[in-house]
Amino acid sequence: MAGRTKISSAGLAIVEEARFGETARAVLKGLVAYNTARAGKTKWKRFAVSARGEDGAIRGGLVGHTAWNWCFVELLWIDEALRGTGIGTGLIAKAEAIAVKRGATHIYLDTFSFQGDGFYQKLGYEVFGELDDFPPGHRRIWLKKDLA
Repeated sequence: MAGRTKISSAGLAIVEEARFGETARAVLKGLVAYNTARAGKTKWKRFAVSARGEDGAIRGGLVGHTAWNWCFVELLWIDEALRGTGIGTGLIAKAEAIAVKRGATHIYLDTFSFQGDGFYQKLGYEVFGELDDFPPGHRRIWLKKDLA
């Protein structure tokens, strides 16, 4: 184990792990049990949608998940040569449709100012949080939208 810091009152050690798989699984298991006891089952379910060329190659895509009555867009990417062609709008529309089908009434995501600043607002998303200088010289932006 990397560095250990003794916590005498609890008799435990705080440890920076060299490998994190076991810790990540234990934390997730404990967190899911705690959250489920207080908020009910999440019905967490991941999904992906893609934009494919005639050759079958993925030229853009979106990965997200639904949990409780929300959808989170985890990842969205479009080949630079195809940006501004409506593919991003199509991917978001498909994600919103999947979310609604699964019972979601809201959707949220985060982006950087050099990625999608303005794009999501054009689609009806509103900013609910920002961090300046993340990464340096840019902003990280969180946006949300109510789904009908």
